[in-house]
Amino acid sequence: MAFVITSLCLRDGGCMAVCPVSCIVPGKPETEWPLYYIDPNTCIDCGACIPECPYGAIFTLQDVPSAYVARGGEVLSAPVGTPGYNQPLDTTTYEGDPVHIPATCVLAEGEVVDLTPAIQANRDFFEKGPGYEALL
Repeated sequence: MAFVITSLCLRDGGCMAVCPVSCIVPGKPETEWPLYYIDPNTCIDCGACIPECPYGAIFTLQDVPSAYVARGGEVLSAPVGTPGYNQPLDTTTYEGDPVHIPATCVLAEGEVVDLTPAIQANRDFFEKGPGYEALL
């Protein structure tokens, strides 16, 4: 079983802190890789990250929703230039450190979104992006 961090991620960082094998890394630069990413080759499938995420952004691979129904007010992050993601967001990590997310959108109650693109984004991060280079 693998885990995926979806676009509901707002870089809180608590997931990184509880990971016993340090397989969760922040994407950099944030303009291209706005989420945290889970290295599937290092993850031991313990699931400690799931309850730690205050945004409910982490799912098992088979449970990533293709039709997520918003409660309203959830914030999605995306790479800069993604259509409809026009609002920057300044927030903080679980430790109170500042976080700037350059491109977000806020979901309305009942809005349905596909979170499955995060699966490919995670693969791309570790296969062709800076995540891959960090593993070399």
